[in-house]
Amino acid sequence: MAVDIQPACLGLYCGKTLLFKNGSTEIYGECGVCPRGQRTNAQKYCQPCTESPELYDWLYLGFMAMLPLVLHWFFIEWYSGKKRIASRVLQGTCQLQESLNSRKPDHGVPISSSALFQHITALFECSMAAIVTLLVSDPVGVLYIRSCRVLMLSDWYTMLYNPSPDYVTTVHCTHEAVYPLYTIVFIYYAFCLVLMMLLRPLLVKKIACGLGKSDRFKSIYAALYFFPILTVLQAVGGGLLYYAFPYIILVLSLVTLAVYMSASEIENCYDLLVRKKRLIVLFSHWLLHAYGIISISRVDKLEQDLPLLALVPTPALFYLFTAKFTEPSRILSEGANGH
Repeated sequence: MAVDIQPACLGLYCGKTLLFKNGSTEIYGECGVCPRGQRTNAQKYCQPCTESPELYDWLYLGFMAMLPLVLHWFFIEWYSGKKRIASRVLQGTCQLQESLNSRKPDHGVPISSSALFQHITALFECSMAAIVTLLVSDPVGVLYIRSCRVLMLSDWYTMLYNPSPDYVTTVHCTHEAVYPLYTIVFIYYAFCLVLMMLLRPLLVKKIACGLGKSDRFKSIYAALYFFPILTVLQAVGGGLLYYAFPYIILVLSLVTLAVYMSASEIENCYDLLVRKKRLIVLFSHWLLHAYGIISISRVDKLEQDLPLLALVPTPALFYLFTAKFTEPSRILSEGANGH
């Protein structure tokens, strides 16, 4: 195979693009930026990304996809719970006004049902956004993507490695070396935002009669704040999140579970079982624990890594067994008695 010989490329991510190929003859262009969907190989030639994402890559994309969903659920629950008592008064006022106007009374939807519908809608929005994102990614029309393998942290920040051969002129070789793990997250967030603006306002206006007009859309307003924050987070810290997200999941899930159980005054198994919502929260955190453990182990050795999942219930059990020893009233009473 004959290859056009040219001077070697400078810089870590500069490469030569294939211009012409005829049989065994390949002619490459000058050293520069690789086209989208390609990255340089060891010989400094731009090669198409044809590999399948690894399990760890899918877990990273799953983590980035979960962030807006978890934030949606948090703010929906926050504002629906915060206004639970006030909403009952407003709902009664609403019904009284309707009866005075001789209109058919609309009893609306209870706050708990309203929040549940919004939770389901948020899940539907994020799920559809993920499916559409995969369909519009290369190859188009299938739930599958081609990617370039992540080799090191600098692959996420190619703009920092543009060479300056004469210390005056900069050769710009910035491209997505981790294609498409960097840009696909932005596309997903864009679809999430579009679907939310199309579906959620109509749903909230229809079912959230229990909330005041200024309160029923607050979960949507919150999304208009956290989506730009998530976008900036991905743009600046995407590479750091790629390597740190398993530990972030574990730490945050442990902290939030402890805070929730403490705020709900759960001290034994009976307190945990009296409400279905508490069990749902517990199982959700267990799923996050398992997700973090799988992400750290990467399940390289299945027979060795799967037993680690037995550690999933450990934090909750530890809390239940030790909660009685850390009750503030007991500590204060023992301190007053000089123990």
